[in-house]
Amino acid sequence: MNNRNVFQAIQECGHDEDFTPVETEEFVPTDAPAGSRRKLEVLAERVRKGLPLWHPLDRTDYSGLTGIPDRRR
Repeated sequence: MNNRNVFQAIQECGHDEDFTPVETEEFVPTDAPAGSRRKLEVLAERVRKGLPLWHPLDRTDYSGLTGIPDRRR
């Protein structure tokens, strides 16, 4: 992981006004549910690769998932 601050990143990569995501063969949908650690990892990786954040075929519901929700929050 590169340890640079936001100003160094802007100098190196530009700023959001210059950012145009590019769809490549790496831009694939994820079945990770919204809010999950895995979904956040996928989104972060998309940003790092300059891909669009949201894929039109990403999971949009929680159907088929099992488990006991953690209600301690």
